Amino acid sequence: MYDFDYVKPSTLEEAVRILSDDDAAKALAGGMTYIPVLKQRFSQPSVVVDLSGLGMSYIRREGDTLVIGAMTPHATVAASPIVREAIPALAWLAGHIGDRQVRYRGTISGSLANNDPSACYPSAVLALGATVITDRRDIAADDYFQGMFTTALEQGELITEIRFPVVERAAYVKFPNPASRYAMVGLFVAKAATGVRVAVTGAGQDGVFRHRAFEQALANSFSPSALDGIDTPVDLMNDDMHAGAAYRAHLVGVMAKRAVGIANA
Repeated sequence: MYDFDYVKPSTLEEAVRILSDDDAAKALAGGMTYIPVLKQRFSQPSVVVDLSGLGMSYIRREGDTLVIGAMTPHATVAASPIVREAIPALAWLAGHIGDRQVRYRGTISGSLANNDPSACYPSAVLALGATVITDRRDIAADDYFQGMFTTALEQGELITEIRFPVVERAAYVKFPNPASRYAMVGLFVAKAATGVRVAVTGAGQDGVFRHRAFEQALANSFSPSALDGIDTPVDLMNDDMHAGAAYRAHLVGVMAKRAVGIANA
């Protein structure tokens, strides 16, 4: 680990100022990814800005919108009665991220800002059509994710909360790597009055993506059988030591049918 300075600001304005003034400054939301990166010397920040003192851990419902603060840990989302009532699939997703230690330290904004291609939360944000709120603007989910480890966030821009529309029904399923528990394939399906959205994580070469063919089929008939005969392009899939591209493409279809079945249960 390289030497760096550490600060823990008490206001959002102070955190934004430090990050905006120094291109080598890095924000620390939960540290589940960034601490290992530091330990392996893959990053050499000038200063690490700990966001845990900003008071952005909260959950509330505003009508048909579920609002989750940026620094809310996964375990809090999983246990929240508000989340379980509004979007049960989101609570299930949060409760099956990593292990207990990760769930108590990792935060929703840390997951979204990192945009790991195997992370679970990006699929929920994309499938639910959520809005990512930052200190500067509101970013629609379709505009936020821009490829593997890449988002629409600019230098010094910080997520403050995420706003999820409450949908008619939804489900998330994943095929986890038995060692890391990251999703080798994770699939979130959501049905709302505006239509059906399906997001896939863990499988795509460019990170999380919407499965348009599944969406079109499920809009006509929201049932597992509606997905019969629809293939996922193999050339869009990851191919690594954990699973080949063809296997992942097959799993996407299997996970989609399971998700729709659970959503209908």
